[in-house]
Parts: sequence; structure tokens; C-alpha cells
Amino acid sequence: QVQLLEYGGGSVEAGGSLTLSCVASGYTVTDCMAWFRQAPGKGREGVAIIYTSDGSDYYIDSTRGRFTISQNSTRNTVYLQMNSLKPDDTAVYYCAVDGCPYGGSYWNAADFHYWGQGTQVTVSS
Repeated sequence: QVQLLEYGGGSVEAGGSLTLSCVASGYTVTDCMAWFRQAPGKGREGVAIIYTSDGSDYYIDSTRGRFTISQNSTRNTVYLQMNSLKPDDTAVYYCAVDGCPYGGSYWNAADFHYWGQGTQVTVSS
């Protein structure tokens, strides 16, 4: 049974930092691991993605330079280090794996079949 378990959400003030973790079990990640987020009343948007073969990573414009995605050596855990957090970063964050048929800087939530349960990140001003 595939399970993606996320950790590390919470509440911080603007300018603060949080690190999210997502551990995959019951499944071997082969292509990519990604983070998405969904704010109240908005659609789910991709935040960052990392390709397991070479560690290449991509970010959306609003998180580039502030967020860093990484993977562990066994490629079953993905992290999202979030610095300089802003109130606009408030959302439920989800990890997902192996839904990246296009590669590069394009990825779409509709292509991912395995998802974590989500973890809340709240940034206060």
C-alpha cells in the first residue's frame, strides 16, 4: 500500500521558516517528487519539483529563492525548506510522487496519482 506521510507544518510569523518532510512507503519513487499547495478558495498549485535521477529542481516564480526542495539518499523522502515566509504562502501543502511525464519545469497536479494527506502552513503578518 502506497503511503505518503507529511510532517512539519505549523504556524509562523512572516519572515520565519519551516521545513516540510514527506516520506514514501510501500512504493519506490522512480521519477520525481513534488510539493503542491492549496489555499482556501483556490486551486491546487505546484510549488516545487525534484527529479530523482539527477536531483534537478524547479520552482514556481513566487517561491524561487525562498524555498528549497531536496531528497534523501534513498529517494524515499522529499523535503521543502521554506524561508522568508509570507502570508500568501498560507495553504495546505501536499507532496506527490511520479507524475511528471513532461520533465523540466512543467508539472501538473492532474498527472500525479500518489498524494500525501496534506499539512497546514499558516503564516501570520
